[in-house]
Amino acid sequence: MIRSLLFFPIIVIAAIIGISIYLQPDDIASCNETVSPTSPCQPVDAIVAVSGGDTNARTDEAIRLYKKGWADILIFSGAAEDKSGPSNAVVMQRRAIAAGVPQSAIHLDGLSETTRQNAEYTQMIFNSLNIKSIILVTSGYHQRRASLEFNKQTVGVKILNHPVARDRDWSIWWWTNSRGWALATSELFKIIVLGFGVSQ
Repeated sequence: MIRSLLFFPIIVIAAIIGISIYLQPDDIASCNETVSPTSPCQPVDAIVAVSGGDTNARTDEAIRLYKKGWADILIFSGAAEDKSGPSNAVVMQRRAIAAGVPQSAIHLDGLSETTRQNAEYTQMIFNSLNIKSIILVTSGYHQRRASLEFNKQTVGVKILNHPVARDRDWSIWWWTNSRGWALATSELFKIIVLGFGVSQ
């Protein structure tokens, strides 16, 4: 009994660490946010941010990477939650322009309502602009599934992951609240379902 009690916190800690690492891959973490000629720190053709969750945090991270020289093109993807208003992509564009990004550098997909559609519809933008490499930006809990969908639905595009470090729904302390556990378990379930060929 005592041995079981000792092992339980170790198992919980291992699960938290494992989930954290698995859900939020960051392919440019080793670059210390600095662009260089060496892979994976080379500039890419575009930075793609998908809406959902804390859309402002995702947008701001994409803008930050753009200003650091990671790409000359920003792509924002997401339909409107409120169908009477502008799409999330348009709202993201407005935020980027207010932050000093030229409108000519921004391309939009305002139709996507799911992660799969984010991937499918941005593929059309990739084709039209001859984009062969991207940095994909989303919330930490969503990064793994978004990456799986983009790798599944897009063709001829190298995808580098870069999750938002912290937003209103997710941080390094996600495991200390029920919201964090709900997001983590939901994403793990959706990833399993995706493995059976059902996209969301």
